[in-house]
Amino acid sequence: QQLLKWNGWGYKDSRFLYQDGTIVFTGDRYPIGGKVSLPHFRDYVIENFNVDLSDRREGVPVPNEFPDPVPCPEFLQDVRQSGIDCTQNGEDRLIRCHGQTLHDVHMMRTGTFKRIPDVVLFPTSHAQVEQIVHSANRHNVVLIPYGGGTSVSGSVTCPEAETRPIAALDTSQMNRMLWIDRQNLVACFEAGIVGQDLERELRQLGFTVGHEPDSYEFSTLGGWVATRASGMKKNVYGNIEDLLVRVKMVTSQGVLERSLAVPRVSCGPDFNHLVLGSEGTLGVITEVVIKIRPLPQVKRYGSLVFPDFGSGIRCLREVARERLQPASIRLIDNEQFVFGQALKIPGGPLATVADQLKKVYLTRVKRLQLDRIAIATLLFEGHEAQVKQHEAKIFAIAKRYGGFSAGSSNGEKGYILTFVIAYIRDLALDYSIVAESFETSVSWDRCEALCTNVKCCVRKECAKHNIQHYLISCRVTQTYDAGACVYFYFGFNHAGFANPVTIYEEIENKARDEILASGGSISHHHGVGKIRSRWYPQSVSNVGVQLYKATKRELDPKNIFAAGNLIPTELQDSDPEPSSLRAKL
Repeated sequence: QQLLKWNGWGYKDSRFLYQDGTIVFTGDRYPIGGKVSLPHFRDYVIENFNVDLSDRREGVPVPNEFPDPVPCPEFLQDVRQSGIDCTQNGEDRLIRCHGQTLHDVHMMRTGTFKRIPDVVLFPTSHAQVEQIVHSANRHNVVLIPYGGGTSVSGSVTCPEAETRPIAALDTSQMNRMLWIDRQNLVACFEAGIVGQDLERELRQLGFTVGHEPDSYEFSTLGGWVATRASGMKKNVYGNIEDLLVRVKMVTSQGVLERSLAVPRVSCGPDFNHLVLGSEGTLGVITEVVIKIRPLPQVKRYGSLVFPDFGSGIRCLREVARERLQPASIRLIDNEQFVFGQALKIPGGPLATVADQLKKVYLTRVKRLQLDRIAIATLLFEGHEAQVKQHEAKIFAIAKRYGGFSAGSSNGEKGYILTFVIAYIRDLALDYSIVAESFETSVSWDRCEALCTNVKCCVRKECAKHNIQHYLISCRVTQTYDAGACVYFYFGFNHAGFANPVTIYEEIENKARDEILASGGSISHHHGVGKIRSRWYPQSVSNVGVQLYKATKRELDPKNIFAAGNLIPTELQDSDPEPSSLRAKL
């Protein structure tokens, strides 16, 4: 709370700023930092979004007044008698009322928040979480688990219509490694540990989990499990469902966990998958046993240039077909390539000459069109000989699709830039630009068409709203045997519009409709939450909805975990009392 922004992304000392006629990035946590001038980025912003950088509109300061908490004296007495830290301080409650959706951040910046938690709890162990859940059921208090606050699905926002007291259960104090088994390569962590802390603990012992989502600096292990998260290096280490060995979740009916931490078991339905993706609606994840690996001997970056995005997709498809994916392989379209180039730190005269020579080589020797090329970034991990062989095979495949190497430094810059991109939205909001990303997964045969269709849909919607200055771009971020994950980035200048976030959400909803119509999924790894719940029934079928609701009724009969995620409001059970539930059944 002392380190992170209350109304934006990331560290307080790290941000993009316009000062002295140029854009800089503050702080020294990232390679791009140190207030190095980014004049190309300034020019890009002015040219593409038509903004006046002298007209900065900062968000409102931290408020002095907050909504009065809904009284829950008996619950608070129980909590305090159990030795559990809690607070009803307004700022503490406010910080934990939101995640990182555009709607959330805009609400904080404009001071238009409506419902915030009535109390924040800080348990330090699994046993304390059990006590909290028992007391919440006894006193009819709603619990919303809160991890790193990086959700982009609206999953931690308080339902506005909820009249019962709401407690945000902050897992930040449950951040220990409980044990490590070097022989079997597994370790047990409390669910509140943040990704970068988890990795630091393991690296000191010569191991890694290898799970590296874009939010890895701030998101928690429990959050990864609750949303079925995916990391950039999943090709080597797996997604969270591949890494998970055993999980402990406190429900209203008791603790759900598997009795053995074995590699595989044929014992009916796997209840680990009941916990995965449950998004805080069934219970609180407290402890997780995950797979670990020895640290790789070699880490090497690479990059590839393709004539166009379609050629890049076909190359990635062939690499996946032959199961040759490196730790990470990601493809960006031309719009993102141009955007990334704008973030380059300018060099001296020699660097300028080198850039000009590169353009000559690309256009005259390789005969590529700079307004069509696409770039893939690569990350290899493993043994030296293994990495060399892997690299050679991928470059050979790329050659068949018109691709060629663009060097390791470009690959490294592209990979690390991922952790900085999220900070750009805060700069955008200062200058009347609303922006957000959204993602999906799609089969290979529909991947390129989906990208084309969604971009076309967004452009048509922008025309309908008379939006003239905007960006819509995409990238392929994860690949599988049967398909890929695709990210879209969309932002526009909203000067003159009274309700920019509403307009943005309308356009993104249209884009989501197009994604589903083009064969894409509701989400690859961000989860459903509240903002994508309208598409959940068509994604899992009515039978699937009823199965989830039956599970919810069994594990949480009083609807204490009433975050309102997954199921649209109109389909949620309105009366959680057991007698009426029996009548419905």
